[in-house]
Amino acid sequence: MYAPRLRPGDTIGIISPSQILDPAKSARIAQVIERLGFRVLVGDNVTKDSDGYLASAAERAADLNQMVADDRVAMILFPGGDGAVELLPLIDYAAIQSHPKLFSSYSDATPILLTIHAQTGLTTYYGFGASEFRDLRYYDYVQFCSHFVEGYEATDFMSDSQWLTLHGGTAEGSLLGGYLGHVARLTASPRFHYDPGAKYLLFLEDSDYFSEVGVVNTDLSYIEQSAVMASVTGLVFGHYADELPPDLVSRLARFGTDHDLPVVYTDDFGHGTKHAIFPIGTTARLDADHQTLRFVDSQPDPPSSDGPAGHDRP
Repeated sequence: MYAPRLRPGDTIGIISPSQILDPAKSARIAQVIERLGFRVLVGDNVTKDSDGYLASAAERAADLNQMVADDRVAMILFPGGDGAVELLPLIDYAAIQSHPKLFSSYSDATPILLTIHAQTGLTTYYGFGASEFRDLRYYDYVQFCSHFVEGYEATDFMSDSQWLTLHGGTAEGSLLGGYLGHVARLTASPRFHYDPGAKYLLFLEDSDYFSEVGVVNTDLSYIEQSAVMASVTGLVFGHYADELPPDLVSRLARFGTDHDLPVVYTDDFGHGTKHAIFPIGTTARLDADHQTLRFVDSQPDPPSSDGPAGHDRP
């Protein structure tokens, strides 16, 4: 299930499940979005510090659920940080299924994006958060338009870096992934569902700012030992460091060799300077030998009186 794409004049809702949003940063984000021809609605609780380090889970969830309920809002955009997993029991999944909207973020937002998709079937988007509008770069702008704005089309992954093939081959499957540590933990969560009869193409990312290679190894091992691994067809690993450590290259290559799966590394998404977008749940085809990724079914569902309703345009 896809939410409708954005049209000029649509409203983008800004929430902050994982950090206290600085008012000056919030104003800058809104300014850039409005220059692109969209309206902005900021959540009521984004600047609160009720828990000292964040607004309370109830307050942050209220912002998300209110954006879902607001027929003016076409897209819900948010930055990363820490603490988003607290919201999972408080999200109104039934309302999201009835009123599908675009959800996009990355990093700590991984649990929200994956769980919404698992609970509702709605395609959510990993790789682009609200903070990217503070200093909007051309590559990120093209990514935003190609996945979210009506009149554009994302059929092939547009690369802006040199890929590294660590194990060759081709793979196809529904895109599943996000920040590595969260994906590893979610494989044991009762709110995370997957179809054991389906095939999944993993996309994962981590950063040397947060995790040493030993931590990456541990989290990959959790995934390898989980039940979902039997359904994995390949791996796209995102930006880790400006200078790629040889031991990480070796570990990712071993992932491919041990499971006989295609594996590539790219600087196009993650915590680096580029923020490519992965539509969670979309079927994609990876050719590691030719270093290409194609979105097989990336287009929104046509309107249907029988399916879930889209948002009402203002």
